[in-house]
Amino acid sequence: MKYTKISKENYNLHVIATDKFKTIFMKVNFKRKLKKNEIAMRNMLVNVLFESSEKYPSKRLMEIQTEELYELGYRGSNYASGKYSIMGLDIVFLEPKYTEQGMLEESISFLSEILFHPHIDSGGFDQEGYDISFHGLEDYLASIKENPDSYANMRLLEEMEPNTVLSYRSCGYPEDLKKINRKKLYEYYLKVLAEDTVDIFVIGNVKEAEMESLIAKYFPFTSRKKDTKTHFYHAKTKKNAVTFKQEQADLKQSKLLLGCQIEGATDYELRYVLNSLNYILGGSPNSKLFQNVREKNSLCYSIASSSQPLVSILTIKAGINASQYDRACALILEQLEDLRNGKFEDEEVENAITTYKNSLKSFEDSPESMIALYAGVEYLGADTIEERMKKIEKVDKKQIQALARKIHLDTIFFLEGNDENEEEQ
Repeated sequence: MKYTKISKENYNLHVIATDKFKTIFMKVNFKRKLKKNEIAMRNMLVNVLFESSEKYPSKRLMEIQTEELYELGYRGSNYASGKYSIMGLDIVFLEPKYTEQGMLEESISFLSEILFHPHIDSGGFDQEGYDISFHGLEDYLASIKENPDSYANMRLLEEMEPNTVLSYRSCGYPEDLKKINRKKLYEYYLKVLAEDTVDIFVIGNVKEAEMESLIAKYFPFTSRKKDTKTHFYHAKTKKNAVTFKQEQADLKQSKLLLGCQIEGATDYELRYVLNSLNYILGGSPNSKLFQNVREKNSLCYSIASSSQPLVSILTIKAGINASQYDRACALILEQLEDLRNGKFEDEEVENAITTYKNSLKSFEDSPESMIALYAGVEYLGADTIEERMKKIEKVDKKQIQALARKIHLDTIFFLEGNDENEEEQ
């Protein structure tokens, strides 16, 4: 496997040459500063682009073409990466030696058609494709509360830091969606092409020179600003008291979420020590939260912790009976206090390190994972797999204990169900 970054005036091309896979996976990423009122717009845009194009003016014609390209797969994505929004367009197709000569260029040409030649009518996106995308997002926004886990997590982040990138909903907001029309969306599309930072990733059995030539031919990006600022976001102010927010819901199981800020952590702590700390606290079936809160005391149906180093937070989520709220909170916080006091074993640290190293090895089993790895190198200054293997080995008990002392409870969000109806789910 060989990774090469080719820096052009208008974009960066990342080529990961390997014969490990039978497919070629290609991703075009557009990056810009994350703005709350643009989230719905970017979700709309990535969806409408895959509804039709100038050459394929209907979804059916687009699907027929993918069949001609030996079942080429395509999809779009839009997500927050710390302080930035990244919109991606992906295609995956069989390596040409398994199909026929010329399929590499034809497949790349297909993505170029989708991106650079959208289906435009009277100065805006085609009405039919626009309506499908609009109503799809509208329905999703209206159904947010139907997934209590996702809803509770979203509300926790909103209460932790209102009106910051941490609180922004990944799907966008109904009020912003209502302001969009097909002409405004097309104008925004032109703005994205002209202003966003572009990275193109390709992984498969490909030649660098050939990919460089094909990308130059089919992706005629114009000049744009290059943004090299950090993606990492840190809380602006420390709260004097823990925020508590409670909502009622018709649930068989209450959702208890604790959000913790990580204050003053170093880059090394956020990238490596935090991973091991989270594993010991609540990131595995042998974790302190699982063993002591769920198994020994039967205070919850489910419990786990997760860390988000890009925004310096750690969250703990549990499904409980509403009547067990006080006991569950107390015991959860006791587990975090044990980490601060060094009440955990060296063996737990070793298990965390081993699990991390095994997860690194699994990166090489998936084209998407490998692209995510090198996207992390590009956007976050992340280390390579080899460097990560070495640095994770340096994590020890004292480092985890020191980081635990930088973690402080910030917000509790309690989505309360009805005790009489609660049962394990």
